[in-house]
Parts: sequence; C-alpha cells; structure tokens
Amino acid sequence: MNKDLTVGKPQTVLWKFCMPLFGSIIFQQLYNIADSLVAGKFIGENALAAVGNSYEITLIFIAFAFGCNMGCSVVVSKLFGARNYKEMKTAVYTACIFSGFVCVLLMLIGIAGSGMLLRLIRTPEEVFADSKLYLDIYAWGLPFVFFYNIATGIFSALGDSKTPFYFLAISSMSNIAVDIWFVKAFHIGVAGVALATFLCQGISCILAMIVVFKRLAKIEGKEKAPLFDLQLLKQIVVIAIPSTLQQSFISIGNIIIQSIINGFGAPVMAGYSAAVKLNNLVITSFTTLGNGISNYTAQNLGAMKFERIKQGFGVGVKLVWMLSLPLFLLYFFGGNIVLKLFIDNPTELAMHTGILYLKILSPFYFVVSTKLVADGILRGAGMMKKFMIATFTDLILRVLLAFCFSRTALGATGIWCAWPIGWCVATVLSIIFYRNGPWKVQKG
Repeated sequence: MNKDLTVGKPQTVLWKFCMPLFGSIIFQQLYNIADSLVAGKFIGENALAAVGNSYEITLIFIAFAFGCNMGCSVVVSKLFGARNYKEMKTAVYTACIFSGFVCVLLMLIGIAGSGMLLRLIRTPEEVFADSKLYLDIYAWGLPFVFFYNIATGIFSALGDSKTPFYFLAISSMSNIAVDIWFVKAFHIGVAGVALATFLCQGISCILAMIVVFKRLAKIEGKEKAPLFDLQLLKQIVVIAIPSTLQQSFISIGNIIIQSIINGFGAPVMAGYSAAVKLNNLVITSFTTLGNGISNYTAQNLGAMKFERIKQGFGVGVKLVWMLSLPLFLLYFFGGNIVLKLFIDNPTELAMHTGILYLKILSPFYFVVSTKLVADGILRGAGMMKKFMIATFTDLILRVLLAFCFSRTALGATGIWCAWPIGWCVATVLSIIFYRNGPWKVQKG
C-alpha cells in the first residue's frame, strides 16, 4: 500500500512508517546473525571467526547496494511527493539498469579477488580457507543483494514499509532453519551457512521485484514512461555515490580495525565477531530508521513542506531513544547471556572481549542514534557534502584512535574505546549541519 508522507500528524506518520522498517532490519540482520550463530554453535570457534572475518568484506559489497537503494529511494520519493508519476517510473527503471551494471563489476571483483582481500586484512591461516569459501559463495549471490535493496528502496519511497517487512520476516526465519539443516544434515560446514543465505535471499529478492513492478503498473500515468533517462541517472548518482562512499569507507575502516584485531589472535577475533554482530544490529537498525526519515524528508521537500521536516527530526529522536534504552540495558547488563548464543564452550578471553566491547559501546547508543536521525534528514534533503563531512569525521577518528590506542597498555580494549569518541564528535557536526538546513528560515 502506497502512503503519502506529506499529510497527517508527523509523529503518527513517522511511527507508522518507521516501525515496520525497524522490524525489517531486525530480520535482515538475522541473516548474518544466523550465520554466526550456526557457525559458532554447530561448527566451532574458528568457523565463527571465519564468518566474522568475511563479514567485514561483504559490508563493502552491501555498501554499493545501499548506495543504489538510497539514490533510487530519495529521487523516487521526491517525484512521488510532487505527483510526477511518469518520471518516477523512469527513475525506477534507470536505477535498476544502473544497479545491474554496478553489481556485475562487483561480482567480478569478489569472485576473482577474494583471496587477495583476505590476505590484505591479515587473515590467520587457521580461518583463511573457510573465510574464502564463505566470501566466494556470497559474491555469486550479489544480484539478489542488489535488487532486493532496490526493491526495498522503492517500497519506502512509495511510503510502504510493511511489504519489505513481510518478505524479510519469512525469508530470514527460513534462513535460520536452512542454515541448521545444511550444516547438521549435510555436514558441509561454512559452505552450508553461505549457501543457505544465498538461497533465502534469492527467493526474497525475486518475489520483491515481482511485487514492485506490479505496484508500479497500478500507478496511473498519461504517457508510457521511458526505460532510461540520463538526467535522472545523474540525480540518482548524486545521492548514491556519497551514500556508497559513506558505507564503503565505514566498511574499509572496519576492515582496517579488523586487521588490527586479527593481530590479537583467534579468541579475540571470535569474541569481537560475536559482539560486533550485536552492535551492528543496533547501528543498522538506527541507520534504517534514518533512511525512513530520508524518505519522509524527500517527500515533504518535493511538496515544499519545510515545517514538517523540522517536526520529523524531533519525532525521529524520540523514536530512536526509546529503542536505545532497552538495547543499552540488554547489552550492558546481559552481554554475557547474548554472547553465549554465538559461541559454544567459549574461551575466557573470547567472552571477556565480547562483554567489554558491549559495555563500552552500548551507553553511547543515545548519541549515535541522534546523529543517524540528523543524517537521514541531510541525505533526504540532498545535503550530501555536509553528510559526508560528519560521516568521515567519525570514521577517521575511529580508525586512527583504534590504531593508536591498540599500541598502548590498553591493547584490544583501546580499539573499543575509539568508537564512542568518533560518535560524539560526528554527532555534534551532524546536528549543527541539520540546524542550518534550508528549513531554518521557514517560519513555524
């Protein structure tokens, strides 16, 4: 069901729109969490380390899919808000063609260069073979990752956050079952984990794209929409490239950090691998809610309703803070419980690493969630330079401080301390940039 986000009480509209998005990302993250959970519980600590090690590289691929998602979503949202349905359809077709081209290039890089990428991050020999196997299978499934992201971007642009939720709820639960089935019944180890994800994501992608094109066919248009438009592609790329760079450089930064962590041995790697999945679940959830606010901002910008954008910021912060509180309490006080879901018979060092990581980061979820709401508005309004400044400030600080702190007596603990510092500084910048947006001069 398409939804106009330019009418109705902002709080009601955003809550109804964003909560299914939050549910969707929970299920999306279950794909990766299931991989780590099954690897750690049914294969072993080294398998968990291998999946976590490969995961940092897969995030680069996901960054490109995310960029295509956001470029398509923001442009389609503006056109939908302006009731320009012909160009809106052309924007969808153009985004699909562009995404397909990018996907093919990344598949070639992933299939041919997985070993080199793993060597670059100093992957230990005991987990190298499994890491490469997981990464190779993942690369073949990239078309499903890309086009599912395009589908969810289109659904969100049309104000529909429920349909992606339904798809992900079914496919992610299926992924857990197939993960266990492949590993326990066929005894194919890490390959079974990767193949299960490949299969379930593929089915979800195909069904989502079918629904997208059926939905577009029902939207009235006086003229047939062209399949490609260069000017719309430029608009998509203007949003897609900074969004991709944001995610890519964050992933590259995480890979650098992963390479630092790898120097501390497999137990620390395993503890970090489990804890970072739990942290990424939170951060990705906040990012997805920020993406929803981008759609809200873009639609209202297309309709020239600036006051609603300012109201949306306040509503968004309330929403993410309400989610931050229980997540903080769970991770800070119950970190040992949730970590045991991932590691069977964990070593003392692996558990200590994971627990300490969560205790250091979780109190700052209130800070980083505020940043991601402000970033969502900046992206939806096309303020990409300022968006990038705040993002890169966070990344550069985290990487540099992780490197420096890890060389002190703090050791691996120093790496975890870098996260909150980067978050705090970048949050201040994002809020300043938001407050000086084009809506500042509007009378409320």
